[in-house]
Amino acid sequence: MDGTLVESEEYWIEVEVELARADGGHWTAADGISLIGSAIPYSASVLRTQGGVLGTDQQIAERLVQGVARRMRERGVIWRPGAREFLESVHAAGVPLALVTMSYRDLAETVAEALPAGTFQTIVAGDAVKHGKPHPEPYLTAAARIGVDTSQCIGIEDSPTGLASVEAAGARAIGIPCLVEIPAAEGRSRVRSLTELSLEQLAAIADGQVIDRL
Repeated sequence: MDGTLVESEEYWIEVEVELARADGGHWTAADGISLIGSAIPYSASVLRTQGGVLGTDQQIAERLVQGVARRMRERGVIWRPGAREFLESVHAAGVPLALVTMSYRDLAETVAEALPAGTFQTIVAGDAVKHGKPHPEPYLTAAARIGVDTSQCIGIEDSPTGLASVEAAGARAIGIPCLVEIPAAEGRSRVRSLTELSLEQLAAIADGQVIDRL
């Protein structure tokens, strides 16, 4: 979701810097980039141990989510190029869609509610799994909920952490860079934005073809 479908990675980094500053710690945008794609509890622990943010990991996680939610309410959901159109075309073709995100469910539902009802068949959020990305659990859970094997799935991510989760689950992976570079890897497709992905290209990737435009 964050950085792949919506422009929210910068919200997370803003909040991280804000929390550290408020608690007398130190955190930079570069530090925030290193956490992109990570589970929120892990990010909270790093902010506590390395950024000087005060409180328990759970308290810090709650402050993070509240800060990002406030920005989404104030600034609205800002879509990545081609994201809405891509989701609409895939949904219209009858392909099941799962939203797999390390954001918590309240934030994920805010994004899902900005789309036509039923666009996502299921949402797997960060507060609904024991192991977050890069562990395969989020994608294994999503595939199980839509009733297919992960070998029949494609996961689209904007970070190496997210892609590691996709690939560990046994799904085809497509990387679309946002704030961090996406390195090449065997079997991994890469494109510059969702505007470059057609249904025909998705079918080809599902069949094992690799598309690399970076």
